[in-house]
Amino acid sequence: MYTETVMDHFMNPRNVGEIENADGVGEVGNVKCGDITRIYIKVNDDKIADIKFKTFGCGSAIAASSIATELIMGLSIEDALKVTNKQVVDALGGLPAVKIHCSVLAEQALKAAIYDYAQKTGKTYAGLEGFDPADDHDDHHDIVEIEF
Repeated sequence: MYTETVMDHFMNPRNVGEIENADGVGEVGNVKCGDITRIYIKVNDDKIADIKFKTFGCGSAIAASSIATELIMGLSIEDALKVTNKQVVDALGGLPAVKIHCSVLAEQALKAAIYDYAQKTGKTYAGLEGFDPADDHDDHHDIVEIEF
């Protein structure tokens, strides 16, 4: 049912935690299944110098967040914004159809963190055009607040 990669990232997640004085923080949640992801980024020279996450949710959500941080670390902001949930799923070797929303959660949390960074610094990025973390991105995702 789950690939070895999914199980590895669930059992041994990479980049778990938070970044003190993060340059950007994004949080999204899926209230229907209870998964919530918060991503923290540190930016140097317009590149993701550090990225951490905290996920409250199922194994697929944790694995998707873990591998997404690995895909994004070191990328420029513009390249990080091009990382899609499909790339997250592919890097995991696949997810069951009912768990695809977990990869969307990781993608949206990253965008929300970059959006926060852009708001704080007054920067604009083409990959954020039309993005608003307060919007419901599809009928399965809502922005929620949770204390980790």
